[in-house]
Amino acid sequence: MQFIDQARIAVRAGRGGDGIAAFRREKYVPAGGPSGGDGGRGGDVWLEADPNLQTLLDFKYKRLFEAVDGRRGGPNKSTGASGDGLTIKVPCGTEVRDLRTGILLGDLTEPGEKLLVAVGGRAGLGNAHYLSNRNRAPEKFTEGRDGEEWNLQLELKLLAEVGIIGLPNAGKSTLISVLSAARPKIADYPFTTLVPNLGVVRRPTGDGTVFADIPGLIAGAAQGAGLGHDFLRHIQRTRLLIHLVDASSEDVVRDLQVVEQELAAYGNGLDERPCLVALNKTELLLDDELEERVKQVSDHCGQPVMAISAATSHNLDKLLSATWKELGI
Repeated sequence: MQFIDQARIAVRAGRGGDGIAAFRREKYVPAGGPSGGDGGRGGDVWLEADPNLQTLLDFKYKRLFEAVDGRRGGPNKSTGASGDGLTIKVPCGTEVRDLRTGILLGDLTEPGEKLLVAVGGRAGLGNAHYLSNRNRAPEKFTEGRDGEEWNLQLELKLLAEVGIIGLPNAGKSTLISVLSAARPKIADYPFTTLVPNLGVVRRPTGDGTVFADIPGLIAGAAQGAGLGHDFLRHIQRTRLLIHLVDASSEDVVRDLQVVEQELAAYGNGLDERPCLVALNKTELLLDDELEERVKQVSDHCGQPVMAISAATSHNLDKLLSATWKELGI
């Protein structure tokens, strides 16, 4: 399935039905009076969060969504039928903005949560509505109003509590595949992961926590280089970040600094998010080399650094224990 996390759509609410001018024409009822009914109200347009959807792919092929118009009124004071509302399903975690102004209209995070994005047009009034003591035979009626029409920007931000970040080939996909049932593509070349991957990791309490594997960041990602800029938004909702560093790199501190600088450049408080730092691929180093690199990274970030191996599952239990502690589980 193609991963689409941004889309632009147009929504158009239904037009209100027209009122009519009519008079009673019944046998034995002289001067029956006005009987023109009101029109029906136009249908509204809603967005609804659906937990069964994972991407905004559906909006790649359909961009215009229209609710049903209200029907015109009828004789005998019959009110026209209101137009059916339209409910558009979107993934949980979808932000909705006005395309022209960029104003945030809503953030659909809970399953079943709904957002009204276009109000149906007001119905027209029939001439029966204008009957008065001064005007016993009104011929006035009004037309229905057009429904609202808006252009919207949809942005999907994955709902994950833990985000795994790092340079390309740091072992993020391997880690999430070992910790969860996720099966991302894994290979020995950079940018193997082209889309974010989600995996559910079982907590000690028995329920699950969602981990997100974010495609590799590189220098300049916050300005649009590589893939990181497209997917940095997906860690804005995370409560905890796991910085994964390739222990076999020539300069582990520099690798960590690149990621830290990109988080700071992107903003939105990502550089202040609680984080754990782990050196991965420790099976490739001798004990003395590993100890030295752990010390270098620990001195740089000012916190304990874990040495793990996603390939051999070494110390992954310690990583999870630290994760649950940070999350207060």
